[in-house]
Amino acid sequence: MYALVVIRYRLPIEEVEKVRADHRSYLRGLLDSGVLLASGPMDPMSGGVLLVKVPDDNVQAALNGIRDEDPFFFKHVASYELIPWNVVIGRESLDKL
Repeated sequence: MYALVVIRYRLPIEEVEKVRADHRSYLRGLLDSGVLLASGPMDPMSGGVLLVKVPDDNVQAALNGIRDEDPFFFKHVASYELIPWNVVIGRESLDKL
């Protein structure tokens, strides 16, 4: 199952910047493990979006884990919207990633 993680900053950008390096280090670990497919900030920079791949058998628990381990979340920098996504058109392309 694929999912979108929408991250919205709760603090001024100056406070976000203090945690950004830890957040990006965490994301690199997700990328290395094959969970994270793509990520980046919104424009204008009010948050970011992650495209992730999680196991089909316990989607919500996997998404909660991704959120809970992110420094942006546990340092109260951002709020998270976790959106499971059943890709119909283009799934073959995503599966190749």
